[in-house]
Amino acid sequence: MGYGAEKVNPYEGEEKKTVQVRRMFDSIAFAYDKLNRLLSLGFDKGWRQKGIAFLKPFAPQSILDIATGTGDLAIAMQKKLNARNIVGADISEGMMDVGRKKVEDAGLTDFIRFDQQDCLSLSYDDASFDAVTAAFGVRNFEDIEKGLSEMYRVLKPGGHIMILELSSPEHFPMKQLYAIYSKVVIPNMGRLVSKEKAAYDYLPASIKVVPQGKQMTDILFKAGFSEARVKTFTMGVCSMYTGTKVNK
Repeated sequence: MGYGAEKVNPYEGEEKKTVQVRRMFDSIAFAYDKLNRLLSLGFDKGWRQKGIAFLKPFAPQSILDIATGTGDLAIAMQKKLNARNIVGADISEGMMDVGRKKVEDAGLTDFIRFDQQDCLSLSYDDASFDAVTAAFGVRNFEDIEKGLSEMYRVLKPGGHIMILELSSPEHFPMKQLYAIYSKVVIPNMGRLVSKEKAAYDYLPASIKVVPQGKQMTDILFKAGFSEARVKTFTMGVCSMYTGTKVNK
């Protein structure tokens, strides 16, 4: 089964979505953190803290952060959870290069490393991590079901998944306000700061069609997770999806 987000690409042409997404993020890596703060109005930091708060009672010591980008979630998790080993995995070396510098500046190189990985075919062994996370990256997957199945595969039995994803508010007035914001502010602000038009046309288009709510929890159940749940923040602008890999 295909999902709308899988069919939305940053650029025109015949290249696979994975290739286009890598090229897009390499091109905006220098401006990504600044734009993240601006376009989320700073809410993104709080959303990450909500995700970390979900994981804290389980005290994961080995964590895989998929679509890690510039490492914001990985760094925040290490500081709050004191995990021994966090791997930030991404297809964009440009984004991870920014993340490596941030990790070095924070003095966390003993705890966080970065790997270039295709989320649809991870190189890690089965049952390698206590927790697997993804912040604002699932909508970029070329095959969402396969990506979540890979996250399930590398998670240890008893481990937990935590996904943060942007979503489309469903209720007045945020639904109407967010529609205007995504059509006008996001593309123009992104274009102004990064000089990359395609990336910030792609962002609202991908958010609009990414699976959300029950549709996403159903995909998690299909991948094998139990206790799949969704919680929304900021009147539906961000959704957190969680689940557990049952001990067998």
